[in-house]
Amino acid sequence: MEIRWLEDFIALAKTRHFSRAADEQNVTQPTFSRRIKLLEEEMKVTLIDRNTLPLSLTPAGEIFLQSAELITRQLRDTKARCLEIKEQEQSQIRFVTTQSLFLGYYRELVAPLCDQLDIKIDVNMKSSSWAGADFINAMTANEADLMLCFWHPAIGFLKELDEEHFESITIGREILVPCVAVDEQQKPIYELPGSRKQPIPYIAYDDVTFLAPAVQHHLQRQHEVPQLQILASNIHAASIKAMVKEGFGVGWLPKRLVQDSLSYGSLALAGAVNWNVPLEIRVYRARTNANPKLNDVWQALKDSAF
Repeated sequence: MEIRWLEDFIALAKTRHFSRAADEQNVTQPTFSRRIKLLEEEMKVTLIDRNTLPLSLTPAGEIFLQSAELITRQLRDTKARCLEIKEQEQSQIRFVTTQSLFLGYYRELVAPLCDQLDIKIDVNMKSSSWAGADFINAMTANEADLMLCFWHPAIGFLKELDEEHFESITIGREILVPCVAVDEQQKPIYELPGSRKQPIPYIAYDDVTFLAPAVQHHLQRQHEVPQLQILASNIHAASIKAMVKEGFGVGWLPKRLVQDSLSYGSLALAGAVNWNVPLEIRVYRARTNANPKLNDVWQALKDSAF
C-alpha cells in the first residue's frame, strides 16, 4: 500500500467526486480511479459506494477514513520533525579534537570564532579519548566536519587525509618539552640524556596517539641517545603531566599545558632546547563537505591563522 493512496482516499471522502478529487491530487481521473481501486483491492473490501450521488463511503470506508487521516497526520508530523533535525544538523559544525587541544586551542580560538559567526559547534566529547585512527575514520566517513589536531611529519596516519580529498590550515604551533618534578632545592630530579646504568623512567604517549610518533621520531635523531625506560603510557597529556608532577619520571608535554607549572617551579625542564619537539596545530576538513556553515568557519580560521 502506498501513502498516496491514503491521501487520494481522504480527498475523495472530502469532495465525494472522482473528478474534483483527481484535480486536488494533480492526477488524471483514470489514474485516480485506478489508485482508489488498488486501495480497495489491497484492503479486500469496498470503501466507496459508487451507486449514490454524490458518492458516499461504505461502513468499512467510514472506519478506514479515520485510520487514513491518523496515519497521514502522523506521517506529516514525523516528516516535519525529521526536517527540523536535518536543518539543525546543517546549521552546526561537527567538531572533533584531542583532550589537550580542546582545553587549549578550541576554547581560545575556535569557539570564540564560531560565537562571532553565530554558528553552533557540536563537539564530540568522545573524541577526547579516541585513538588517532578514530579521527581519520570520522573524517573519511563524513562523521565530522572539522578536526583539530597536532601535526608532525612522523604522524603517518594523517597521510590518509590526502590533499586531493582534504585540506588543512595551520592555525598555530606548539612545542613538546621534556618535564620532570623538582627536588627540595628546586632542581630537576632527572636530566637528559640519562645514563645506561640509571635510565630515566619515561611516561610515554600510547602508540595510537598523535604525539607518540612525533616524540619517537625526534628522540631517534638526537646526537646523544636518550637513556629512557618506559614506566607507563597514556593517551592524555594531562594524565602524563599528573604522573610527572608526582615524580614518576620524564614526560614530553605541550608547553602551553605546563607553562604555569614551569613558571611556579612545580615542574622543571629535563634538558636543553634540542630535546624539544616542534609541532604544528592544524584544522582539517573534507573538500566535498557540503555543510553550508563550514565555509564561513573555514574562512574565519584562515583569516586568524598566522
